[in-house]
Amino acid sequence: MRTHKTPTPQHHDIVVIGTSAGGMAVLTKLVSQLPADLPASIFIVQHLARESNVEILVNRLQMNTQLVCEVAEHEKTFEPGHLYFCPQDHHLLLQRGRMLVTKGPRENLFRPAIDPLFRSAAAAYDSRVIGIILTGMLQDGTVGMQAVKRSGGLTMVQLPAEAEYPDMPQSVMNEMEVDYAVPVGEMGLLVQELVSVPASTDHQVPQDIQYEATIAERLMTQGNGHSEEMGVMGPQVPVTCPDCGGALWEVKNGTLSHLRCHVGHSFTPESYLQGNLEALEETMWVALRMLEERRTMLSSLADQDRKRGSKYWASTQEERAEELKVHIERIRQVLLANANAKNNQQSEDEADAERA
Repeated sequence: MRTHKTPTPQHHDIVVIGTSAGGMAVLTKLVSQLPADLPASIFIVQHLARESNVEILVNRLQMNTQLVCEVAEHEKTFEPGHLYFCPQDHHLLLQRGRMLVTKGPRENLFRPAIDPLFRSAAAAYDSRVIGIILTGMLQDGTVGMQAVKRSGGLTMVQLPAEAEYPDMPQSVMNEMEVDYAVPVGEMGLLVQELVSVPASTDHQVPQDIQYEATIAERLMTQGNGHSEEMGVMGPQVPVTCPDCGGALWEVKNGTLSHLRCHVGHSFTPESYLQGNLEALEETMWVALRMLEERRTMLSSLADQDRKRGSKYWASTQEERAEELKVHIERIRQVLLANANAKNNQQSEDEADAERA
């Protein structure tokens, strides 16, 4: 008589973490609470500048945890008790049993971005995923966390009142009911408890999440997309992509919506507005340069006309040059004000990082 073994229940063995400004201090505090034999793999995306040295960050984490800390590598398999950190200027995606590290299009103005990791984890591992959002600005991670939630995974955020930059965890809480909102000091013990809890078997990955994850993965690894595919995910909207100027489609993810172009750029409404502003500012710098060049040419023509004795034409060219000067100064004042505001914010961020 043949006996049938009862399948071993799957546990919450995939932990994905997203953070941005102020992230290293809280990441260090969180991973220091986790044991070497944690029966789960941890994947981290932190927003990084292109020139960042991710090895230094991984070494810093390693000095504060018993977990094995590594820089994520393309198509490498992963193990429990290991922490994998996304390298700068790349995205980190998960497939069954392996990681994909790719220089795909930016999402929410970032590469690496949090949403691609969370979305791919939800599509590949459904209810086995624990999603964690820590300190950071803007909304990256909210759409990805929604995918984790809708696929049956567990959701956790740093208590916004404790976060150095509360935007990201607060954005998640504004859009969904999270399972846990706790201080970082309590997260380690909670994660240890949750990874041992059997994952639900009642959930399947929603078709829209699976479809977008498949399309996004192909765009990031192969770089080819089609507008027909975008039309399946949602309607085209009358705005253009701030990154490439292409058409945008509205993609629904449960109660949330975000924008995506067929090249692969993706935006929450807030990150779209930020990207739109940056594109506008870049256009203004180009306009300023062209106006300066036009004014220089008009002044040169006025000098030539004056030397030829054409006082009327010299005066006309000078008047046109003076009219341009007014517009040039107005644009310059706006751009300098924006630059000063950014410099002040950067100084504050650097001071906060030093205090942390």
